[in-house]
Amino acid sequence: MTTPRLPLAGFRVLDLTAHRAGPTAVRQLADWGADAIRIEAPGGPAVDATGGRRSGPDFQNLHRNKRSLTLNLKTPEGLEIFMKLAKDADVVVENYRSSVKHRLGVDYESVKRANPRIVYGSISGFGQDGPYANRAGVDQIAQGMGGLMSITGHPGGGPVRVGIAINDTSAGLLLANAIVLALLERERSGEGQWVSTSLIEAQIFMLDFQAARYLIRGEVPGQEGNNHPTGTGTGMFESADGHINIAASGDAVWRRFCEAAGATDLLTNPGFATPAARSKHRKELNARVAEIVRQHPNDYWDKLLDKAGVPCGPINTIDKVFADPQVRHLGIARPVDHPKYGAQMVVGQPIHMSRHPQPEKLGHTPEPGEHTEEVLSVLGYDAAGIAALRAKGVI
Repeated sequence: MTTPRLPLAGFRVLDLTAHRAGPTAVRQLADWGADAIRIEAPGGPAVDATGGRRSGPDFQNLHRNKRSLTLNLKTPEGLEIFMKLAKDADVVVENYRSSVKHRLGVDYESVKRANPRIVYGSISGFGQDGPYANRAGVDQIAQGMGGLMSITGHPGGGPVRVGIAINDTSAGLLLANAIVLALLERERSGEGQWVSTSLIEAQIFMLDFQAARYLIRGEVPGQEGNNHPTGTGTGMFESADGHINIAASGDAVWRRFCEAAGATDLLTNPGFATPAARSKHRKELNARVAEIVRQHPNDYWDKLLDKAGVPCGPINTIDKVFADPQVRHLGIARPVDHPKYGAQMVVGQPIHMSRHPQPEKLGHTPEPGEHTEEVLSVLGYDAAGIAALRAKGVI
């Protein structure tokens, strides 16, 4: 049986991105079949813009399934080559500061003149215009300015960043979504457009119900540690041999927890009788639940509460995550054969499509300029022309 082409096969993406947010957007498109050409400066450093080595796990995970073209956009010849590529491309993705793309001549209006059908995707720290448009922004800055650090951590413990680059990743996913929306709309209108997002917008979007609490009710959420911000009965508790998350919010689940744990006295306690009462007496309730949970190991609670229909789960280290039987079954760790670094495993896609399964192996992250000759030859450059461009430092 022939495997169907991936959904974005046939679309070409020019990747002008660095750091993490932009590459995440392009990775999303490339993993689903787009021909992503990563444009890099000739003779770039071995250390990437995030501070990690090109051979390291971060870079290798970010840039798989792409091709690499080295191109000096600061030269007239380099810009000419870029515009030739853009003329037949579907998407350009960049995360320069607002002024940089105009200085290089690769801004949306310039590219649109070469190709009115282009979908041009941009990520910035704070948006394409406004008082912070040219301000530098990275993930942790957006975590702080976007409110996340004020609600993360234990009460009174001071602001805490989350342990992942949540804004880079979410902004990249949001931009990839916007690009696909624009490609779909182009089928109707025949025209491309400029789509953009920013780290600060992605962070506020990810606040979700916490932001809605303020916008609708004027509530300013604070730190709750490992407690759920609004659902009493949900939190992390110490067991006899570790820690476990238990989510027993809501009357029905709370009853199932109490009955499974042999703590039916909690159901008749007036202080815990209703969600409002449990919220008011959360400290006493948590102390009582903690006392119960400490009596048995994680495995006991995991099996008991799962059977009772109470959401629960251990606190896994990353190695245990990938050893988990369900995670192994889902196959989110994906193999890559790299011609230089050998067999690798990277983080695959969390999306499943019934007619378009992911390939058995993902494409490797290219070396700088690995596909330069391949790409330029399609544009009509012969070996002598490519050699001349290389001698001039254009590629």
